[in-house]
Amino acid sequence: MGRMHSHGKGISASCIPYKRTVPNWLKTTAREVVDQICKLSKKGIPPSQIGAVLRDSHGIGQVKNVTGRKILRILKHNGLAPEIPEDLYSLIKKAVVIRKHLEKARKDKSGKFRLVLVESRIHRLARYYKKTRQLPAAWKYDSTTASTLVA
Repeated sequence: MGRMHSHGKGISASCIPYKRTVPNWLKTTAREVVDQICKLSKKGIPPSQIGAVLRDSHGIGQVKNVTGRKILRILKHNGLAPEIPEDLYSLIKKAVVIRKHLEKARKDKSGKFRLVLVESRIHRLARYYKKTRQLPAAWKYDSTTASTLVA
């Protein structure tokens, strides 16, 4: 699938291991992994970063293979899931940074154009998340209050 606002196709990526079993050398139990995920989430680390920390520091390649559930499902089960999905959150954060830059550099035409593209992605994602009921139906992106959402 191609990119929304550029020419790239994005087919090059790493792939997960074929075997879906827990490696023999991994001594951590599923309960320990769940506790570790909850502890990292309470520190304010987003789910994708939790996966990277577990992979790099603890040798857990795929959390689903060890626990049987994905990171976000574990967080939802324990009531620690973020209120807005992570990809939408990062787009809102990017829009806030661009808007802050445009306050200082008003003549930046390219920056204004990129802000339009980012905000169109935000609206498209919000529409999808409302349809799948991951966001409330009344949720609306507003550029004036976006900085409070991110902070």
